[in-house]
Amino acid sequence: MNRTSKVITPTNNYNKTRIAPTPSGFIHVGNVLSFVITSALAQMTGAKILLRIDDLDQVRVNRQYVQDIFDTLNFLEIPWHEGPRNVKEFEETWSQIHRMDIYDQAIRKLYDNGLLFACTCSRQQMRNSHPCTCFDEQIPLDSKNASWRLITDVKELEIKRHDSPVIHTILPVEMKDFIIRKKDRVPAYQLASVVDDLHYGVDLVVRGEDLWPSTIAQHELASALAEHQFNKIAFYHHPLLTETSGNKLSKSAGSTSVRYLRENGKSPSDIYTLIAAMLGINDEVKNWEQLARLMNHA
Repeated sequence: MNRTSKVITPTNNYNKTRIAPTPSGFIHVGNVLSFVITSALAQMTGAKILLRIDDLDQVRVNRQYVQDIFDTLNFLEIPWHEGPRNVKEFEETWSQIHRMDIYDQAIRKLYDNGLLFACTCSRQQMRNSHPCTCFDEQIPLDSKNASWRLITDVKELEIKRHDSPVIHTILPVEMKDFIIRKKDRVPAYQLASVVDDLHYGVDLVVRGEDLWPSTIAQHELASALAEHQFNKIAFYHHPLLTETSGNKLSKSAGSTSVRYLRENGKSPSDIYTLIAAMLGINDEVKNWEQLARLMNHA
């Protein structure tokens, strides 16, 4: 990444933001950058930080990855005000599996309003740009091995941005008729994220710029659910840290994981200084607050 990611000086106050990692791999420095920006904006705007761990995809969830989230946040002294403090609290109270009822209520609302259709297309078919004809075929919703998709519409959506005026946009083609419930009957990410943000009263969402299509999709979904409160949430999309190849960092890239760096003797200061260098800032950095200040003045 050859440009710095500035934390915009706030013009609004917020009540709550969230750090929302997925325990499908070890936390890497790109995740840490997002956590730092979230923490800085929370501090500047008076928002409390919720730790929300997205674990609905139980096939990919690993307990050591959940533990790594707490280890990383504590090691780097990144604060949060609401949510679990350890794996036991998470599993007993805060896991998404405890909120299945409210996800199902949202899905039922879409079902009752005739806004869903069944799809039996495989991922391979979709990857091969195989045109999905499931809507036209009117496959019964109770069919085996069928996901449920939202019937989307081409309409203008209004999105509140933290760092710029309200933007008006439409759903990207690649997000058309996105999945609401997967073939294993588990709620999909887009639905769970919308429901969780509304449930917890989040009014500031910080995420990478690669998730802009998801932000648009979530506004489409909130509109379908008639959840107008979602339009009051402000979104801030920040540039990503990238590998030297230009590809975004992934949780499979072990050398950039905080766990790897910590086990190889790196201190919090070393890790923050590494992130700063990836942003083009050639200063020694002691903590997340200093990194945020340097990004703001770069």
